[in-house]
Amino acid sequence: MLWRVTSLCKLEKIMTNISVIIPVYNEEDNIQPLYERLRSVMQKMGVSYELIFVNDGSQDKTIRLVKALAYKTNEVKYIDFSRNFGHQIAVTAGLDKANGDAIVIIDADLQDPPELIAEMYEKMKEGYEVVYAKRKKRSGESVMKLWTASMFYRILARITSISIPVDTGDFRIMDKKIVEILRQMPEKNKFLRGQISWIGFNQTFIEYEREERQAGETGYTYGKMMRFALDGITAFSDIPLKVVTYFGFIVSFIAFLISLYALYSRFILRDYVQGWTSLMISVLFIGGIQMIAIGIIGEYMSRMNSNIRNRPLYIIRDTNL
Repeated sequence: MLWRVTSLCKLEKIMTNISVIIPVYNEEDNIQPLYERLRSVMQKMGVSYELIFVNDGSQDKTIRLVKALAYKTNEVKYIDFSRNFGHQIAVTAGLDKANGDAIVIIDADLQDPPELIAEMYEKMKEGYEVVYAKRKKRSGESVMKLWTASMFYRILARITSISIPVDTGDFRIMDKKIVEILRQMPEKNKFLRGQISWIGFNQTFIEYEREERQAGETGYTYGKMMRFALDGITAFSDIPLKVVTYFGFIVSFIAFLISLYALYSRFILRDYVQGWTSLMISVLFIGGIQMIAIGIIGEYMSRMNSNIRNRPLYIIRDTNL
């Protein structure tokens, strides 16, 4: 009997066509409508599927609603973290547990339409390993957020050695071979869209208009966006370190010229009244450059330290996987 149950579990594992990974944080108002739309899409596609909800330390009723769905249907799976570990880590946990031949990443706020999955899946059948959703328009977001996001992606595209698509998020579908490679990438500060671009293979996109958040408030504050941007830049570019080096040479050259002028004034012009203003400007300027340099180097060292400690990426409180 035990052998039969094990065999059935393996069969279910093999026959899963699509795994949908949904990181959730305080999304109690969106769980039911998201589930209904995803179920409708999958049924129309006629595929076997699993919906993996990853609860990233929600403080509301999110996990209770997910568990209620899991109790009613076998397609709903859940991973409940012991605390908030961050969006990218939540997605990573879902990728670690996914069994599908194709894996979808989608947020729970319904800004990314689940109905687009069918089109992405059909596009994937043309021979692409990754099909990501590219935003033509982003509704319901402030001008400041739109501008900062646009600037970040374009700067990142210029300073990295790989082609990271602009105006995209994590909403995409991938072949399981991509996920298997991602599982071999041990870095702690995850920037998944960059990692997926780095892996390569055949990748394409489908354009869509991003809708407003259906309910609740975004968990992506400007502080989290800044940390996310730093993760992306430090994970895929050493340009900031090179910029610091260039600044060092420039400041050293300026300091050398000022030293020559000081010696000329002292011994040739005999005009050596103490220049308090110029002295302070020089000290503050050089000190500012040094602080910037130390900060940038510190960011890289902090990420190296996180990887050296090798702590687990996340801790699971409860799961049905």
